[in-house]
Amino acid sequence: MQEQYQPSAIEPAAQAKWEEARLFNVSEDASKPKYYCLSMFPYPSGKLHMGHVRNYTIGDVLSRFKLLNGFNVLQPMGWDAFGMPAENAAMKNNVAPAAWTYDNIEYMKTQLKSLGFAIDWQREIATCKPDYYRWEQWLFTKLFEKGIVYRKNGTVNWDPVDQTVLANEQVIDGRGWRSGALVEKREIPMYYFKITDYAEELLNDLDKLENWPEQVKTMQRNWIGKSRGMTIRFAVDETSKAGLNGDAAQFVQVYTTRPDTVFGACAVAVAAEHPLATAAAEGNAELQAFIAECKAGSVAEADMATMEKKGLPTGRFVINPLNGDKLEVWIANYVLWGYGDGAVMVVPAHDERDFAFALKYDLPITQVVDLDNRPSEYDKTQWQDWYAEKEHTKLINSGEFDGLSVQTAYDAMAEKLQASGAGEPKTQYRLRDWGISRQRYWGCPIPIVHCEQCGDVPVPADQLPVVLPENVVPDGMGSPLAKMPEFYETACPCCGKPAKRETDTMDTFMESSWYQFRYMSPKFSDGMVNPEATQYWGAVDQYIGGIEHAILHLLYARFFTKLMRDEGLVKVDEPFERLLTQGMVVCETYYRENDKGGKDWINPADVGLSFDEKGRPVSAVLKADGLPVVISGTEKMSKSKNNGVDPQALIDAYGADTARLFMMFAAPPEQSLEWSDSGVEGAHRFLRRLWRTVYEYLQQGGAVAAFSGNQDGLSKELKDLRHKLHRTIAKVSDDYSRRQQFNTAIAAVMELLNQFDKTDTAGEQGRAVAQEVLETAVRLLWPIVPHICETLWSSLRPSENLWNIGWPTVDEAALVKSEIEIMVQVNGKLRGKITVAADASKADLEAAALATDGAARFMEGKAAKKIIVVPGRLVNIVV
Repeated sequence: MQEQYQPSAIEPAAQAKWEEARLFNVSEDASKPKYYCLSMFPYPSGKLHMGHVRNYTIGDVLSRFKLLNGFNVLQPMGWDAFGMPAENAAMKNNVAPAAWTYDNIEYMKTQLKSLGFAIDWQREIATCKPDYYRWEQWLFTKLFEKGIVYRKNGTVNWDPVDQTVLANEQVIDGRGWRSGALVEKREIPMYYFKITDYAEELLNDLDKLENWPEQVKTMQRNWIGKSRGMTIRFAVDETSKAGLNGDAAQFVQVYTTRPDTVFGACAVAVAAEHPLATAAAEGNAELQAFIAECKAGSVAEADMATMEKKGLPTGRFVINPLNGDKLEVWIANYVLWGYGDGAVMVVPAHDERDFAFALKYDLPITQVVDLDNRPSEYDKTQWQDWYAEKEHTKLINSGEFDGLSVQTAYDAMAEKLQASGAGEPKTQYRLRDWGISRQRYWGCPIPIVHCEQCGDVPVPADQLPVVLPENVVPDGMGSPLAKMPEFYETACPCCGKPAKRETDTMDTFMESSWYQFRYMSPKFSDGMVNPEATQYWGAVDQYIGGIEHAILHLLYARFFTKLMRDEGLVKVDEPFERLLTQGMVVCETYYRENDKGGKDWINPADVGLSFDEKGRPVSAVLKADGLPVVISGTEKMSKSKNNGVDPQALIDAYGADTARLFMMFAAPPEQSLEWSDSGVEGAHRFLRRLWRTVYEYLQQGGAVAAFSGNQDGLSKELKDLRHKLHRTIAKVSDDYSRRQQFNTAIAAVMELLNQFDKTDTAGEQGRAVAQEVLETAVRLLWPIVPHICETLWSSLRPSENLWNIGWPTVDEAALVKSEIEIMVQVNGKLRGKITVAADASKADLEAAALATDGAARFMEGKAAKKIIVVPGRLVNIVV
């Protein structure tokens, strides 16, 4: 064993040893319990960032721990390889997205391997490869035939210059992020998944996910948004039917969760696309201009909540079905056509948004719900939530329903509305069907052929995959596929006549919704998944990823699991048994203001700091010129704030184990981790200490057989060391498995080594105990810092592989102490210590405490009024 710890030498050697043993390559093995550990796969952006390192280290620690405990461990890795970043990079660098993506995959794979992760690389997938998305297309066609996938017009953000649909986050101040053009709302044909058919099951099954963070489940419940309410139909006034046909000429339908407030309605607001709005705008330039303004706005619900509420009256009226009042219909920019019926009733006294709208346009405000114990005067200049204590509310100004409680009124109104055909109770969900069409190039082609004679025809299974051409460099002006006759010109699978292939591609959430099952049999060519593999592996036992994926990705993955179950592909209801959402990696940010009033962000490595007497930074300068920079606080590592730390630089300087140790020691997994150069250096110092401790032990006489058997002949000091050792085994085992708190596991091993350093381990028995302690410490740390532990183990026990020995077990006899140390207090203050038999009686403890010098001195000859004994801890003498 060499004297100095040299990670650059030992880490490649350890990795080569694992690879030669094929240690992490697994197959179905009924003789072992299975453990499937999965971390959310990365987008191949070019380089790993510290968030990746933290995420994958957490998964690796759990995987290695389970491997040592005899589990058949599957930890795969792949690439979420489709998406807009590749197109943007392609346009910037004038390369095909495929070439950019594959180059990034190779580089990032090298980085992952350098960190020593226990990954089964035989199972690697890339979602942009045809052998992967072929099966996604196959499932799409099956679900299209069943009606679970359907096509209809959807409202989108449209960039008229780039001729493409924009995501909400790509619309900045109403303009396209790239072209700067004013964005339009546009209705275009889109493909949708009927996720709403599964809304109730998705909601109810959250209760089964006992090992998911409650925060994530709450976020999903809110996103699904089940609500009990009522559909109410406001009849169109006879004078307002011009230009309307069918149901639109008969009524305007709204859904409300507050039917008890219908007597407080002062108007009905409709979306710009509503038929009544279109009819009212005929020949009305002002309404036409306002409708155009509304259509140019965002389609995001979040924007609806914060935007200025605008509206125009149409001069058309509807009738309130419960009191006969004529209510004017307004067009409002905050009502979306794609949500519900595109119409809402305006009840300003009991809705904050409606209240602001009514104040702005001087609409009447009528309070109709009141508290039992409060007078009914209503301040019409200030919003109040009169509905907060609904168990103590009653209706007022509501005709025949006055005095009724909210629930009683709900039932009575439902009965009256149903009797007249003007409404009925309805359970509704906030969740909307999942629109998966994207007018972009770098994505999975939608396997549909459009035929003038046969309509929309799914591509037959024997013609799949529909392969995306990979030699395309997009120019940002619409989808390249729509300009490629060689791609879209085809024959109808039904009639054989010329037809056009769909040029939209799928939302990239599609690929990440089922990858967990493809990993089980990534090379299986006879179906989407291998039934035998999915039967064995079942659901993922442990899933790890950021909280930012709590809603969309995790919800879609749950939805896809139910789709695949109903197709007979898997036998589980949920994809992930246990979920860990790791915190962000954060770092200080620094900047200077530039001439344009913006901020030039400066990397922390380029900044010099001055500190006060308490170690707090008080000023900062740029090292290059010595001039001040602004300390801007701690934020998530990001390119935009230039506060990232390159993992490769960290690995090159300190080794992979230092990076892994720092990530696991600096904070519990679910909390944010603040980057610290001193913390990294501290992690490296501990590894050097661990190395030096083993080296010095071996220099004193070489490895021996570890202690085992009866410890009666050991000295008290050695017994205490073994007691500490086996308490540490128990704690670390619990930290890894139940608690998943790796920082405390590391701290426990550090404490063990501290006691080891203070213990005299000379002599035959001492060296046997020392061997046991060091072997065990190495095994306990192997999941976190495997390279150094692999190397140290080879020196401590060269004839056996660590992974064959497995996880250390607790020697219960070592946990039983024959003697214990008890604190002695006088009037609650520590005055001494006594060492007594572990089974000493209360009387023996009292006598031993009274006999100490400290007790005699501080009792000052006084008799004890009482003696309090806390077994195993202290004796307190009260005088």
